[in-house]
Amino acid sequence: MLKKAGKDIPTKSGTKTNPKSQKEVPGQILDKASKEIPTTSGTKSQIMMCLEKMVEESDIMHGAIRSVDMDEGVFGIAHSELIAKEDMQQLFEHEELGIVVIHTYIWYMYDTLMRGTELCNRFNFIAASRINTTFITKNPTSKMNELVDRFMVAGDNTTPNLYFLPFNSSNGGHWMLVAMDLSRLMVYSLDSLPGDWSKYPSMKKTVDAAILKFRSKKNHRNRKDITWVRVQCPQQNNSIDCGFFVLRFMRDIIALNRIDIPKMVWNNNLGFILILSDISSNLLLNHEYVLFS
Repeated sequence: MLKKAGKDIPTKSGTKTNPKSQKEVPGQILDKASKEIPTTSGTKSQIMMCLEKMVEESDIMHGAIRSVDMDEGVFGIAHSELIAKEDMQQLFEHEELGIVVIHTYIWYMYDTLMRGTELCNRFNFIAASRINTTFITKNPTSKMNELVDRFMVAGDNTTPNLYFLPFNSSNGGHWMLVAMDLSRLMVYSLDSLPGDWSKYPSMKKTVDAAILKFRSKKNHRNRKDITWVRVQCPQQNNSIDCGFFVLRFMRDIIALNRIDIPKMVWNNNLGFILILSDISSNLLLNHEYVLFS
């Protein structure tokens, strides 16, 4: 049975407090980030090895699944994500991240960093399962309208806020992050590989059309063209880590609590080794009550 966030988590040694009850000031989270990240690529932390053993001894390895219920506040529509053996292996085996892991970590950020705070009015998420290159190519008008519907859920958007879209170049392709500020007609592109949004012209066209249609429906004037900005990001050194980088980009921007993303948020790759012990350990540790209950 899925336990609700906000309750204490029972463990063998006593009771572990749910991280939701220990929220930090957003600016403090980023200061801690470099201290949390290991400096040895490919080395599993002790907590990761313990969690891996727990999964191996659970019924997940025999085909059981876990359901994570996500309320409307996360993606604009309530739905459930099913976590299975394959999703765990993406983390333990350091494989490319799939949509389920991406969505579950977004839920984790929303539940532990944002829920009940002003951050809910400043940052919004768009489900990666609805908008990617494959879907846009098949039906661009439908995907554009889905974006408009998501924008409409959050109100009039007259106050600057960001919409995060973890964008996948195809089914199982490369992950990059698109962050949209509807009120200022700004779109930020964050990519851990060289290049920018010009690699995905159909995506840019769909995003632009959705923003303009939304503003038209709200009777907002478009006083200027939509401006796309390429943010200088740390770069991955393999063909696997793009999903980890996208999650980290979102987490750090929320921690900074900034809508206007500077062109250079991260000075270099120092302390940005996003292997198992950072994103994946935090995901599994903080959702032990979901995965192993």
